[in-house]
Amino acid sequence: MQSSIVLLPGDGIGPEVVAAAERVLRLVADRFGHRFEISSHPIGGAALKSGLPPLPEATRAACQEADAVLLGAVGDPAFDRGSSEGRPETGLLQLRQALGVFANLRPAKVWPGMEDGGPFKPELITGVDLLIVRELLGGIYFGEPRGIAKDRQSAFNTMRYSRPEVERIAEVAFKAAQGRRKLVTSVDKANVLETSRMWRRVVTEVAADYDDVELEHILVDNAAMQIVQMPERFDVMVCDNMFGDILSDEAAAVTGGLGLAASASLGDKGPGIFEPVHGSAPDIAGQGIANPAAMLRTVALMLGHGLGEHEQARAVEQAVDWALETTHTPDLGGVATTQQFGDAVLAALS
Repeated sequence: MQSSIVLLPGDGIGPEVVAAAERVLRLVADRFGHRFEISSHPIGGAALKSGLPPLPEATRAACQEADAVLLGAVGDPAFDRGSSEGRPETGLLQLRQALGVFANLRPAKVWPGMEDGGPFKPELITGVDLLIVRELLGGIYFGEPRGIAKDRQSAFNTMRYSRPEVERIAEVAFKAAQGRRKLVTSVDKANVLETSRMWRRVVTEVAADYDDVELEHILVDNAAMQIVQMPERFDVMVCDNMFGDILSDEAAAVTGGLGLAASASLGDKGPGIFEPVHGSAPDIAGQGIANPAAMLRTVALMLGHGLGEHEQARAVEQAVDWALETTHTPDLGGVATTQQFGDAVLAALS
């Protein structure tokens, strides 16, 4: 077995958690006889600081040739006041477009033994296991026209979706639900937005091809409330780009925090982008205390969804679960360092 992986450490704590991921990949290679060709490239603020655009052409080309892309984090306060073209986050949006990754999978699950890890009472979140399927290449983040008035006293963005965009993300959600509890909850704002009314109609039509899956529609504000009040009732939630962005972070917080949440961004073909949900966390960058669990769970998603190595994925998942029981970083109330958590995962994998 041989796979090429592009590492994009990025900004803030990104290089620290990516370093932990690379250590795990090296051990997986030794244990399973899987050869990884690993290369590292700049993106985001790290690229801008070198005088490059947020997505350098060499980085784009390397990602397009790889089997999978593993991203640390993008975002640097030093560039917060720049134009869109000069912001680190633009590099990630451009990469998603370049690779055609339209489906963002965001699992939110409470693992046994981690019921006390979040801000909610254990009895509220015990057994929570939901998957948010977020459309990633359309909606208000990419719609045209957009802009800022010349006098800078007004600005506008366009929320736009086409039928094919909604159909393909709905297909991903229904297929995922078939392997889970067979419930799809489609999130929209159909009482206000024309795009949401079309979204609801198209998702309903796609549902006709999945007789074994139940479909329900829910307004986004109600969805946000129910994720807090009764998160265990959800199975697969399918959302547009902006709603999915917001609700997936909320679900992550309910189930233990962004330091535990992984994600996979997939397209019809070509490499996927795999990244932890947390941001660059510049306030703790360089201190060696970032929780790498989300990144290491992301490695498991990459192995399973990106490379088809499900046994390797399960081994990494189990090792991370074991480390979470024994080694707590500061975000989980402990004092373990990034290095120590990585050591615990490696020990469980060995």
